[in-house]
This record gives sequence, structure tokens and C-alpha cells, in this order.
Amino acid sequence: MKLSRTERIAITLAAATALLVAGPVIAIALLALQPEPELWQHLIAYVLPQALRDTAVLLLGVGIVALILGAGTAWLISSHDFPGRALLLWLLPLPLAIPTYLAAYVYVDLFEPLGLVHRALATAMPLPDAIKLLPAMRSLPGAIFIIGLVLYPYVYLSARAMFQHRSADFAEAAKVLGASRWTTFRRISLPMARPALAVGLALVALETLNDIGASEYLGVRTLTVSVFTTWLNRGSLAGAAQLSLFMLAIVAVLIAIERSGRREGHFELSAENPRLTPRTPLHGLRGCIAFTACLLPALLGFAVPFLYLLHQSVRRGLFANETTVWRDAGHTILLAAIATGFALLLGLIVVVAQRWRASRITNASFAIAQMGYALPGLVLALGLLTPVLFIDNSLNSIARWFGLTAPGLVMVGSGAAVVIAYVIRFLAVPTGFIKTGFERIPVDYDDSARAAGAPVMTSLRVIQLPLLRPALLGAAIIVFVDCLKELPATLLLRPLNVETLATSIYQYASRGSFEEGALAALLIVAASIGPVMWLTRFSDAPQGPV
Repeated sequence: MKLSRTERIAITLAAATALLVAGPVIAIALLALQPEPELWQHLIAYVLPQALRDTAVLLLGVGIVALILGAGTAWLISSHDFPGRALLLWLLPLPLAIPTYLAAYVYVDLFEPLGLVHRALATAMPLPDAIKLLPAMRSLPGAIFIIGLVLYPYVYLSARAMFQHRSADFAEAAKVLGASRWTTFRRISLPMARPALAVGLALVALETLNDIGASEYLGVRTLTVSVFTTWLNRGSLAGAAQLSLFMLAIVAVLIAIERSGRREGHFELSAENPRLTPRTPLHGLRGCIAFTACLLPALLGFAVPFLYLLHQSVRRGLFANETTVWRDAGHTILLAAIATGFALLLGLIVVVAQRWRASRITNASFAIAQMGYALPGLVLALGLLTPVLFIDNSLNSIARWFGLTAPGLVMVGSGAAVVIAYVIRFLAVPTGFIKTGFERIPVDYDDSARAAGAPVMTSLRVIQLPLLRPALLGAAIIVFVDCLKELPATLLLRPLNVETLATSIYQYASRGSFEEGALAALLIVAASIGPVMWLTRFSDAPQGPV
């Protein structure tokens, strides 16, 4: 069937979107071709051994912490009924509202000498003795604890979705064979949840690799921090690009492991008896232990940072006296809103092009459009720098050729580079949401509209967009909040003398006065709470008879 003009435009724009996402990787590969032999001698001798070790240990440690907290709480919540369970359903995902760098700043302030914890301990013992009891947060174990505490909800949400849909047949068969609850969890529930755990752990690993604020502040020399210092401190763009390619190889390995974990775990529920495993009631001491075990991660991952930020904001009078934070909030909201609009538009184009005409081009465009989230923000910023500067230099050359005044840094100076970075990094969210939304719209609607002679754009505007409204709203909320929290790309691509809430907090922390940025941090957390709670809007799966 011949393509209409609208369909050709949609396919062209989808392919251009895929090229936009792939562009930074191509730019990094070209930059990496420049030789830097002297730099690599220094990196191999003094930087890479520690960076590789710290990165590997951090990924492994954070993964273990997130797996224990996420899978453990998901199993307790999904398999048992106990007092306070309804409250925990809302509390457990809330650490996702705390960016990793904020958690690092808060916990260092709490546990540093003369901090709140030290002063509390000093009421019962001499100051020197109290210092000996303080944990070293500025360390690799401290980073593992803090980052794992904030990121475990990725594992919790994916594991809970699997645990609460367990067939009663498996549990009953294990019980008949004499298996205990722990044996059933270890031998049946956990292996069945492996695909979900693989997805959650992959997201945890990608977020850990993307982090720079927490790692740098806690003194952990990861590969991400090494790219940052190689680029800015040593002035070697090519060396930073070469390190970035190595990071992308690690990302590819993580994604391959995640897909392998999903592919190897298959099971089917009974079509004749699709009963779900009923939750086991826990009362008394057991119920108290289960409630406490689930409450602690939520308290440490969310309540402690949130209450600390609120306390500092009130104590220092930041609500009334702080003026720059509202200016920074305006910059943040403007950049995030523009990026959200473009991300929704491009995501819709990519999915619509694939729905209208499924082909190699549209399928490849959809797959590439979802790869942006796998790019660490720092690597993305590095990949965008060369193309953005090329565009600015070209515009200046054209202006001078026509005898006009050179406009200067148009892309960088206007914040367009930051918007492009946001769109590329978070484009996977709207494409995924919109794709899922379209799957719930029968193709018969498209065929009926086409048979009635309606153009594809009319069908999209009158039929599909109203039905896609919930998916578009959910995608817009999540992309907007992700843009608010993004630090690495914003830090490196923002215009001169322009701060967002995230970069403002980073500047305060770099000067050792993080408390002065407590209000900015509180605003980010407050804006993130709603979307995180929106993730838990679905009720529990219906339970089978006990």
C-alpha cells in the first residue's frame, strides 16, 4: 500500500529522532579516535586501577543492598498480612523521590563530627568517645549503604509485581512436600521472580553508574568521576571520550545480563485454576517484626532525608529569606517543561510511525529511541558537546559571512543543549508509556476510521489521543520529575550564570554549606513525591481463598 504524505513525514521524523538519540554515541566514538598516549600512561598508572575497583565494588555492593531490601520487603508485603501493611504500600517506594546526591549530602551532615548524631551521642559520653562510634560515610561502604538505600525501590516495585501474582498451585505443591516458608521462598518464589529482579537490578546498576554527585562527594573514584576529572581537570576531551566508551561497554554488559535474566526465567500459570497465593496473616511478635523490617528501609531512605531537609529549611528561615532558590526553581521548571513537551511529541511520533507502518526503519527507530536512558548523563553531555558547539560555530560563521554580528553561543547559551540532553535521556519513558497505551486501543478502531475515509491524523486526533490521555499524563509527570533531579548533564551543559535546583545544591555542597541549599533540595523531593506515589496507585492483586 502506498504511503500517504503524513505517514512519510512521521517515518522521517521517527528516523530523525533515532539519529538524535544515537548522535552522542557517534560523537563520542569520533572523539575517542584522537590519540592520547601520554594521558593513558597516567590513567593506567594512577587512575584506572582504583576507578575500576571502586566501580565494580560499588555496583556489586549497591546491587546486593538493593536486592536484600527490595526483594525482602516485596516478599513480606506480597505474601503476608500484618498491622500497618496498607501504610507501608505507600511508604516503601518513596526513597525514589530522594536523588542519590541529596541522600549523600544529608547523611554526611548527620554523621560528621559535631553533626546531629554526634551531638546526640555526646549527651551520654565524652565527645572523643562519641566520634569513635560514628560510621565513615565518606567511604566506599558509606556510598554502598546510601545509594542502595535510595535505589532499592526499583527492585521492590518489579519484585512485588511478580510476587503478588504467584499461583497458589506452586505454594500448595511445596507445602505438600513438606517445604517450609523459607524454603518455598528460596526455591520457588525467588527463582520465579528472577526476570523481575533482573529488570530492577539493571535499573539500579544504571542509576549507580550514572551517579556523580554522591560518588564524588563521598570520595569514591568511580569511572564516572574519572571521566569528569579527565574532561574538566585535565582538559582532555578525547581521553574523557575514550573512558566514556569503556563505560558504555559496561552498560551494554549490564543490559545483556538483564535480558539474559529475563529470557531464562519462564513459567506459566494454570489456565484452568488461576488462583493466586493468599497472604498469610501475621500477628503479635511476628507481625511487629515484619512491620519493622519493612518500615526501616522507608524511614532511612526517605523519612530521614526529608525531615532533615525540612528541619534545616525551617531552622534557617529559608522559606522567607531565600530568594535565589525561587529563581533557580524557575530555570528548572522552564527547562524541564520544554524538555517534557518535546519528549512527549517525539515519543508519540516514534510510536505512531511504527503503528501506522511497521517496517525495519520504524522498528529500529523505536528500539534506538528507548536506548537513551542507558546513557549516563555525564557521557551524554560529553557526546552532545561537540555537535552543539559545531552548530554554534556554524551559525556564527554564517552570520559573519553575511556581515552580521555573530550571535555567540546560541545552543549552549539558551539552554537548548540541556533540553536536548533531557529529551535524549528520558525519551524511553514516553515511548514506553505511549506504546503500552496504544496496545490497549484495538486496531479495529484504526481500520474503521480508515474505512470511513478519515485521514490518519484525524483518527489520531479524534480517537487515539483521547484514549492515550492517561499514558501521556503519566509519561509527562515522570519525565518532568526526572528532569528536575538530573544533575550530571545539567551541570556540564547549562548556560553560564544559570543554575537549576540540582546544580545549586551541588554548588552549596561543594562549598561545604549544603544546609544553605536545603530548601532547593526540599523542593526537588516534594515535586517527586507525587509521581512516586502515583506508581503505587494500583491496588493489591486479588487474593485466592485462604
